Amino acid sequence: MPVSCTLCPRKCRVDRGNSAQIKRALCRAGNRAEVSLVSLHKWEEPCISGEAGAGTVFFAHCNLRCCFCQNYEISSEGRGIEVSDERLADIFLEQQDREASCLELVTPTHYVDNILHALRIARRGGLRLRVAYNTNGYDSPEVLERLRGFVDIFMPDLKYFDSRLGERYSGVPQYFERASEAIRRMFEIAGPARFDDSGLMASGVLVRHLILPGHWQDSCRCVQWLWDEFGDQVYLSLMNQYMPLYKASRHPEINRRLLTLEYQKVVRFARSLRIKHCYIQVGHTAESRFIPVFDGANVLHGPRS
Repeated sequence: MPVSCTLCPRKCRVDRGNSAQIKRALCRAGNRAEVSLVSLHKWEEPCISGEAGAGTVFFAHCNLRCCFCQNYEISSEGRGIEVSDERLADIFLEQQDREASCLELVTPTHYVDNILHALRIARRGGLRLRVAYNTNGYDSPEVLERLRGFVDIFMPDLKYFDSRLGERYSGVPQYFERASEAIRRMFEIAGPARFDDSGLMASGVLVRHLILPGHWQDSCRCVQWLWDEFGDQVYLSLMNQYMPLYKASRHPEINRRLLTLEYQKVVRFARSLRIKHCYIQVGHTAESRFIPVFDGANVLHGPRS
């Protein structure tokens, strides 16, 4: 772990081994990975979950502060259990034992060093699972490059086209500039989407976008940019599951549910571009029952323990 941390575009350069300095970093992550939940997640996109479910490993802390975050207990409040890299490798292998469709690393950016070390250990122990990197998109290209040969699938968010929205709702400067640069590098590493015979994504990029109340036009600009840059070589997932949780009440304009009409406008726009590779959500997805319970399940004990 570097003494001067530059793992994300914030480049805050704190000493991750110094508890006093950690408090100055927005993510507040230390030298050892903190894991909040290890599970089989069946509610991801079908090409990720498959029948068995994605082998999710949820990491505590985050380099954004989204006021509407559904996982705020772990992203902002840091609920997680500290584990060694060796235990993290065991967790990866245990997900394989559970016959997960892939190993999905959720909010992993600030633990890249730990993850790479654990993946090397797990590979020596027989890890064969595809690795999916589920990130908020605020990543550094030079750090992503280190994942070449280790990550098969990138699952970034593209939260905002207008970076002023990133400043307002996620407390982050230059969100689109950084995220767009990162997604380009992800595509360079993973290439166009490829699938195996069972319909699971074998490699590629799947970009997620959550439509916010009152901001469907910004969503359309995100969709347009993705189409102009990549066409149908990446997959898009348009999400309608927004709920005004955490601190969304501080911003009255997003302190409500997303209207069906707002979501439909974005879907219609994507269809007008003739986008073929796009997942859409139907039904009542904005419900708390779809939010994982971050109780530390399977973090310390698993089939191999």
